[in-house]
Amino acid sequence: MPKLSVIVPFRDVRPYAPDALRSLRANARPDFEFVLVDDGSEDDTPDLVERAAEELSRLARVRVLRRERPGGIATARNAGLDAAEGEYLTFLDGDDWYAPGYLPRLVAAAEGLGCDFLRTDHVRVTGRVRTVRRVPVGLRDEVLDPREAILPADRTTAVDYPQAWAGAYHRRLLERGLLHFPDGLRTAEDRPWIWRLHREAESFAVVGLLGVFYRKGVASSLTRVGDERQLDFVPAFDRVVAQTAEDRDADRLLPKAVRTYCAVIDRHLAERDKFEPAVAARLRALCADALRRLPRDVLDEVLDSMDAGRAGRLRRLRRAPLRAGRGVA
Repeated sequence: MPKLSVIVPFRDVRPYAPDALRSLRANARPDFEFVLVDDGSEDDTPDLVERAAEELSRLARVRVLRRERPGGIATARNAGLDAAEGEYLTFLDGDDWYAPGYLPRLVAAAEGLGCDFLRTDHVRVTGRVRTVRRVPVGLRDEVLDPREAILPADRTTAVDYPQAWAGAYHRRLLERGLLHFPDGLRTAEDRPWIWRLHREAESFAVVGLLGVFYRKGVASSLTRVGDERQLDFVPAFDRVVAQTAEDRDADRLLPKAVRTYCAVIDRHLAERDKFEPAVAARLRALCADALRRLPRDVLDEVLDSMDAGRAGRLRRLRRAPLRAGRGVA
């Protein structure tokens, strides 16, 4: 069994894939496995991946998976999870990269703490500007209860730091069905994933280990592209709320899920100018319907605790009249 499997989805990232692939080479060990998943690329990314895989195979185990049609990052990661054989698992996006020697340090930290999963800080790269992003958990290098790290509801907590590539996960989580992503989600796929992980895993820890470089503002990134794929945050958060409502601690955890959903709705609506008019109209209708679906008592409690501006916008949206053809399909 490899000590670590690294799952790397690629899709049309020709300008950035060389950095990711070089960083894998700078972290390779014979007991590491790299699972490279091309998600239906239409540029020459697959050729780059194939050539790099040949070189990497001299240093580590390598698997190359090719999907003929793009299914989105959740589906691509799931394909990688199905193929991975490592004792520990982690992820890297095809337009990001690792610092040299980061993965061996990550494995050493995970083995030393012995918990179900490990979370790490990361570096956000916007052009030439680099900013350290910290896991919003104060205690470091100490095994903690993942469920308790969901709260408090009115603060930024561990579930608000959903990036799957910022950590390492023991194989027992995969065997328990806790590492797969909701299939088909094209964005926000990590939101239901991180919530389920914190509700159902038994232990986790946070370490101040920097080595993942996240490239922000890539032209092809869904955070920049204003098309309907961005609207997948609605089914993603619907899943978070539905699953949390069934949890044994729903009375404690549901306000946090609803509050986070409301904050994300408000943020997307504030950025609606980046969408085409038809998509912006659909965004507003989907968000209004989402607010009406939320448990009324919990939503009222959450809105009462928010600042007046945000609460007022969300209340007005919830009261907006339904328009034919503008609701959830």
